[in-house]
Amino acid sequence: MTKQRISTNNLKKIALTGYFSLLFFMPLWLIVLSPSESLSTGTSLLMFTLPLLFPLKGLLQGNPFTYAWSNFIVLIYFLHSLTTLWVLPEDRVWALLELIFASTMFYGATYYAKYRGQELGLSIRKKKNDETQS
Repeated sequence: MTKQRISTNNLKKIALTGYFSLLFFMPLWLIVLSPSESLSTGTSLLMFTLPLLFPLKGLLQGNPFTYAWSNFIVLIYFLHSLTTLWVLPEDRVWALLELIFASTMFYGATYYAKYRGQELGLSIRKKKNDETQS
């Protein structure tokens, strides 16, 4: 087993920094800095801000399970940033910021969930071996 190099508390801070950066930046980018010609303001808010609100309570409470599953949500932003980097050269700076924020959240949330779960004695259940089906 490898030694934990960053404290659990600092991993939580890293994850929350990435999270709140995304929560603040996405509406700013898509409504103010570079509004979409094809999406309305409401649709942009719905598509790019609402998913981030789902894990808010659990993240603030420090629930390792929420940190783990919030990574599925942050992958939306990771993929959006990579797609934007590829197809919209004029938005590369904004897409790069989104990629940095999403990666920061992903890194912090992954390791926070792992180490905090270990501290709490949580584990993923293994399937029971059914000896009668051998």
